[in-house]
Order: sequence, then C-alpha cells, then structure tokens
Amino acid sequence: MKILVAYGTKKGSTGEVAQKVAEILREQGFETDLRPVSEVKDLGSYAAVVLGGSIYTGRLHPDLLALLKRQREELEKLPVAIFGMGPKTSEEKDIAGSRHQVDASLRKLHGFAPADVAIFGGVIDPSKLRFPFNRMPASDARDWDAIALWAESLPGKLGLGEVGLARVGDGGIGQDVH
Repeated sequence: MKILVAYGTKKGSTGEVAQKVAEILREQGFETDLRPVSEVKDLGSYAAVVLGGSIYTGRLHPDLLALLKRQREELEKLPVAIFGMGPKTSEEKDIAGSRHQVDASLRKLHGFAPADVAIFGGVIDPSKLRFPFNRMPASDARDWDAIALWAESLPGKLGLGEVGLARVGDGGIGQDVH
C-alpha cells in the first residue's frame, strides 16, 4: 500500500516532520511518497494521504489549502490525516488554539472530514524571519516523541491495518499483509 505524505512549509520545519512521519510509515512496511503539496498532481495511486502544513496568522499553509480545494473530490474517497505545525510552545492552550484555527480552515471545505488531525509545536528561527519577527527568541517546540507516536498510530486511524515487514517463511521470503 502506498501512502502520500505531503507538506506545505515556509521555513522547512514542517517538511522535517513530514519526513519523520514518512520514515516511520516505511518502517511499518508501507511504501511512501514524500513531497511538497505544491507538487501533488494526482492521488490515484495512493491508499491514504497524510498532509501537513505550517500555521501562520491563524491559517494553514496556502499551498495545503489549495491542494485541499483542488483535490477535494479525490481526497474524500481516501482516508486522510492532517497535521498542523505552529504554536510557539507545546502547552495545552497553545495547541488548542492552533487546533481551533485548523478546524476553522477545514470547516470552510464543507463536509470534508479527515480521519485524524494533530497539532504539533513549531519552530521559530529568527535568522529566517523578517522584521519584526526576527526579534523573537529562537525556539523549537516540536515534540518528536509525540510526532513519532502519532505517526505510528496512523495505519489504524486511516483504516489500513498492519503491513508486516518481509519475513522468512515456509517457501522463502514473502510480504505478510494483515
């Protein structure tokens, strides 16, 4: 089964999280394609889709929103999980605020309902920002353990079951699909 992991990022940290998600799915035996959402043209070869986007000024990354609108009919036929990156901290109130922003963006798609939505803390790298944001203190609120746990849970949340890794059996090596 092939899973698309696509992301919209401004400064790169959302892409790093998408890369980790794709890596964990591969370790679980799934074939993955990792790409920026701006490069996604066709969803026909995928069993499921994981989409990630940075959150700026209360909105998901514009490329991610454009994909959701452009491919809506295809996405409604597939199990989809979404993650947002953006709060300055991993504190519950900041995560909840960003979740509210993502939910508001998704409500505008009237009826689109992803199988799961997760919010993770973001990164502030003042060297990559313009004034006045380049005056903010540097921070990295990504919780890599939480990201890994979420990625490991995706096959179940997306209704994919488990794909076993190749194993030696009675007749040689085979792919064990449950």
